Amino acid sequence: MSKSSAAFGARYGSKPRKRYADTVKQIRVKYECPRCGRLSVKRASFGIWICGKCGYNFAGGAYTPFTKIGVASERVSAKPSTEQVASKNPK
Repeated sequence: MSKSSAAFGARYGSKPRKRYADTVKQIRVKYECPRCGRLSVKRASFGIWICGKCGYNFAGGAYTPFTKIGVASERVSAKPSTEQVASKNPK
């Protein structure tokens, strides 16, 4: 049991306490800034993340700055569409 979930004692069961400890651990980790690349992004509030180095503010997930759905959508939007590919290679 970690320090963050130790306040619950023996209440609520082990799974919720472990889940809570993992969530708190994810929040407190420093993440890489998308602008400057330094490991200095911290959570300011629910869904708001700030880089301590360059001061870059951005919205992200509640517990991590980059969600799985957000990463997947960026990957999809970065791929060129079939119309863009066809316009680059006219026959």
